[in-house]
Formats: sequence, structure tokens, C-alpha cells
Amino acid sequence: MLRFAGFELDQQRAELSGADGTPIKLRPKTLEMLRLFATSGGRVLSKQELMEAVWPNVHVGEDSLFQCIRELRTALGDERRQLIKLASAGGYLLAAEVVAAPEVAAQVEVPRSAPTGEVAAMPQHASVGLRRRAMVAAVAGLCVIVVGLAVAAPVLKPDLLFRRTPPRLAVMPIVDASNDSRGTAMAAEVTGRLTDGFAKIQNISVVAPRLAAVAGGDSTAAPATSSDYELRGELQLSDQSWTLRARIIKAGSGEVQSVVAASVNADAMDAQLAQSRLAAGVGHVLARRLNEILGPSASSSARRTSSTGGDKVAVEQALASINQTTRERFGAAQAMLQKALTDDPDNLDIAVALSSLQMRGIQMVWFSPEEAVTVEAKANATLEQALRSKPNSIPVLEAYCRFLSATNHFVESLVTCARALSFDPWNGSALYLIGLGQIFLGRFDDALATFQQADRYDTPPASRWTWLLGAGMANLFMGRDEEALPWLQRSIAVTPATGRSHLLLAAAYQRSGRFEEARAAIAEGLRLRPGTTRLSVGPPMKNVSPVCIAAWERIVQAEVDAGLPEQ
Repeated sequence: MLRFAGFELDQQRAELSGADGTPIKLRPKTLEMLRLFATSGGRVLSKQELMEAVWPNVHVGEDSLFQCIRELRTALGDERRQLIKLASAGGYLLAAEVVAAPEVAAQVEVPRSAPTGEVAAMPQHASVGLRRRAMVAAVAGLCVIVVGLAVAAPVLKPDLLFRRTPPRLAVMPIVDASNDSRGTAMAAEVTGRLTDGFAKIQNISVVAPRLAAVAGGDSTAAPATSSDYELRGELQLSDQSWTLRARIIKAGSGEVQSVVAASVNADAMDAQLAQSRLAAGVGHVLARRLNEILGPSASSSARRTSSTGGDKVAVEQALASINQTTRERFGAAQAMLQKALTDDPDNLDIAVALSSLQMRGIQMVWFSPEEAVTVEAKANATLEQALRSKPNSIPVLEAYCRFLSATNHFVESLVTCARALSFDPWNGSALYLIGLGQIFLGRFDDALATFQQADRYDTPPASRWTWLLGAGMANLFMGRDEEALPWLQRSIAVTPATGRSHLLLAAAYQRSGRFEEARAAIAEGLRLRPGTTRLSVGPPMKNVSPVCIAAWERIVQAEVDAGLPEQ
């Protein structure tokens, strides 16, 4: 048992608890990283050392390390990064005294009639007899437990008696069908990135394919033994575009579960970015499909939790409206979902999609204060019910993450979004919400890195404007106005009707000395958001870091200088 900064880390039970004894949930990899910190004696651990210890024999990128660090800081309430510190050489250390709790000696109960000293003086044959009787008693107790489980088995669910082995996914080497000298290396790198990504998913295990010898002494990949699913794909090059086609196959039957294709321009970006986007483009879709396959199925007597047919179309269109936000699209999507929910009031997927959409409406200030209170309460009830029913569902976790962000519960939002990423590591929407929470907590550097990671993945593309806007915001909050401009401009090019983006662009122009462009941006922002003033331009400041509030006030002053009305 290791104790530090009011926390207890039980190494035997692999459990972290707070000062009040309440267990704190952590992913196994994150918990292992905390154990390394706690047992390092205050030593700085390099990034490479951490990655090799936490992910032995698996090649992972630094984003996996950063996610664990973020989760640790969140779990430890370390928003100011005073516990898990970044060292000047680039590694990390736990800046707290760690004390090993003394072991409690096992006590032997002695019969009251015998003096204490008689036990030690007992003849050897007598102590052997005691051990035999203790062994007989232990075996008898074990038999009682086994019989009890046998009796209970027909009544209890199997998951309560035995932990199920996670489904196994074999990531097969991507086949190079490009007829290009770069194809072999590109296919191998994409295979590695897909393997790394799926290895991060919480409820599956990734197995390597077996290598089978073929004529000529070469080797070819064969499916891993006892895998439940296989990921197979081909990489092609045509019209100066790399295209990756991939599918998930059920190993036992050969049934194709999902097919997806992703393309990138071969000349418009460097090879590493192309590899990242190809892997993310197919990985994002296939991870969500696996999440659906492995989710709980609703029984005939249970409340319906899945959408089919027209309901599914309504949900998909509404989700597109969340990402490509305009007030008109928002209103149309809300009306469509409300009608679908009226027709099928027990459909939890539709209710979750409506709640997620309405949270976007709250963030964009498209509800009156009175409406927002009602919408928030109803969304909270819907999402809590959905989490009880489908705790591992990516759409439910995304919706709840958006709810927590919209209601200024930023720390809780970081935890929930990280959980969504543990089922879809390429989830750009979750990364955006994490970055937004980091901005409001005053962690601008972390936020920029998170938004840049989302941009490297670029999935789903419909959400692209959000992390582009986020990267512009992060630079703006750090006073890097020139660096903020291209991010904000790219965001507006994708989604020009938000208004808030134009107002932030005006601040960047104003502080860069481009005053005419600043005034034009303010005018466009006010056209899209009429009635906006200094008093109403900002988001609610509950739970916002003083560092963020001070930076925000400087941005608003620049907007006022560019022409934003005071009141």
C-alpha cells in the first residue's frame, strides 16, 4: 500500500482511492503508469521509459502517453500540474512524498485456556496436527463455496461468476496493391497505426497474426489463432490519392461486419500525416461498428435502446447537424428528432441524439435562459438513464461529455471524454471537447496539443471546424495572434455561419494590427449573432480558471476595440 498526497495506491488489488477511501476508477494502463511513478523514488521517468514499461513489446505513439498523463492529472485533481510534473528534459515525475504503509502482521488466534507461551513450546507433532486440521477446514470451506456457486449458477448471470475474456481482434497486415515504390512502407506503417489504435480500445484485445512460411523462404501472415474478428484491408494509389479499404470480418463465419474506405491526397501532405489520416479514417468507423456489435442487446421486455430504419436516418442527420452547425439546421434537426421521438417515445437512441443536439444549442446560446434550464434538466435525466443502460456506448458517452462541457463541469467532462476515447481512439469530437475543457481550466498548451491531435486524425471530417476553431482559440488565449489566424480562417471556411468564430477572428486581427479586417470580422459576427455585446459575447464563467478568465477579458477588449458594442 503506497500513500501520497492524500491518496492510497493498493498495488495488490490494483486500486487507487482518495482521502475518504472512495475508489477512483482508472484504466489498467493509467494505473500501471501511476504505479511506476509511485515506486520510482521521485526519479524523472523519460517518455521512452514510460512507454516501454506500460506498453511492453507494443509500438505506441506519444498520444497514448499523453492520454494516460491527462487521466492521471484528472483523477488526482492535478489541474495545475503540481503532482505529475513535466521535467525540463521532457520526462515526468511524481512530485510527492510516497510512503509505504506498514504491513499488518497476521495474528494467530490462541485458545483462551492455553497460555501464550505454550504455542511456541508445542511439540512438533502437535503443530503438524494443527496444520492438518486447518488444511481440512480450508478444503471443506472451499467445497462449500463450489457447491454454493453450482447452486447459484442457474440463477445468477454468468458475468457475475466468471469474467468474460474480451473479444479478440486480429489486425492483418494491410495488402499493398498500389504498384508504387512507396506502397510497401505506407501499408506497413498504416498497419502499425491501426494495431496501436485498436490496442487502446478498452473492451477488446488485439492479437498479432501468425507468420506462415511459404515457398522461397518468405513469410506470409495467417489469421491469429482463436481470434473472434479480423481486420483486413488493401491500399491503392490512383489519381494521386491513397485509398485504404478495410473491413471487419467475423472469424468463425467469415461474415463481413463493416466495410469502410478512406482517401488522402498523396502529394498534399507528408507521408506521416497521410498514414495517420488513413488509419484514423477507417479506424474511427470500424471502432464505432465494433462498439455497436459488442454493446448490450435489448431484451424483448426491456426498454428499446436501438434505432432502425427511418429512426436511424433521423439520428444520423441530427448528428450531422451537430457538427455542421447553423441555427436553421439546428432547428430543422431538433424538429425532426422531436417528431421521431413522439412516434417512438421508448427509443433511447433518438432521445440521446436529441439531448446531444440540444446541448450544442445551449453552447451556441440558441435557447433563452428559461428554455436552457428546462432542456438541461431533461437532457440530464435522459443521459443518466442511457448511461445505466449502455455504459460503454460511444454515442452515449459523447452526448454526456457534451452535456458536462455545456454545463461547465469541465473536470468531469475530461474524464467522460477520455472514456469515449477508450472505445474510439480516433474520435475527433471527443478530442475537441477535451481541448475545450482544458482551455477553460487554463491549460492552453495541453488544449492546443489536443486540437492538433484531432487535426492529425481529421475524423469525423464533419467535425473538422470545431478543432480548427479550438486550435485558433488556444493560440489566441496564449497571445499567439498571428498563429491563431490560419486556424480560425480554416474553421470559418468549413462552417461560416457560427458568428462566434468571426468575433474571435476579429480579436486576432485587431491584436495583429490589421484593424480594417478586424472591423469587417466584427460586422460579420454581429450579422450572424445580432444583439451581441461585451456583456453577452462570452460563455458562462462557472468553474472557469482565473487564468482563462483573465485571458478571455483581453480577447473581449480586443473585440470591443474592433467595434463590438459595450452594451
